[in-house]
Amino acid sequence: MLAVETTEWLTPHLVRVVASGESLADFSDNGYTDAYVKLLFVDPELGVEPPYDLAALRAAQPSHLQPVLRTYTLRWVDSAARRLAIDFVTHGDTGVAAVWAMKAAPGDRLVVSGPGGAYAPDPAVGWHVFAGDLSALPAIAASLDALPGHANGVAHIEISDPADILDLKCPEQVALNWLVNTDHGDTAFLARAVANGHWPSAPATPGAVQVFAHGERESVKAVRKVLHARGIPREAISISGYWARGRTEDAFQAEKREPIGRID
Repeated sequence: MLAVETTEWLTPHLVRVVASGESLADFSDNGYTDAYVKLLFVDPELGVEPPYDLAALRAAQPSHLQPVLRTYTLRWVDSAARRLAIDFVTHGDTGVAAVWAMKAAPGDRLVVSGPGGAYAPDPAVGWHVFAGDLSALPAIAASLDALPGHANGVAHIEISDPADILDLKCPEQVALNWLVNTDHGDTAFLARAVANGHWPSAPATPGAVQVFAHGERESVKAVRKVLHARGIPREAISISGYWARGRTEDAFQAEKREPIGRID
């Protein structure tokens, strides 16, 4: 269990929550720049305090009062200082985790488990490609932080509001391509940018390219088609949907097991 230290609005649609707690002393650094945690939310009207007996809560409560798990990428973690930061994309008054983050105050408690993860940029790769939306921005930013100074590549970041552009740290030879898309129905928008962006002359050569593409499911599917057409080896690609337009996270997670939810 952690306690909120501070909150900070980074942009109109992105709020950072920094939390701390002694439990982070055992929080291992798994080496992944897309490291993520599971956040557990319990309806305040139940009047229960953490740590929670999750099995008992699930057995005792009706569907509308069931505890909720949400998955979020860590922006950074400092195990020695027992602190971490999570950036939440906000959607107005809808959702669970984002609404909590918008209202979070110092001292509020947060139940966290993890971390998981699967990607880190390979410093030996010649060209790095990042593609995603605001939901992927924490992982992309952490990856840019981890790149060596001599790294080359491009980061395509899709946003709907220019006010969400951040001043990110990255190597000089990695281009930041902020893409403002106001048409939410245009799921090929990011893929077109990836297709038309710079690529090395032989991208299919082992070690030539490494790709990190995550974000809205249909958008990521379109990016996957571009990567397939370029002949990028599957082992050089980290790709998945973080969310799906018009779906709650519970519905989105359930669909991962169905054909509609499969990226690759």
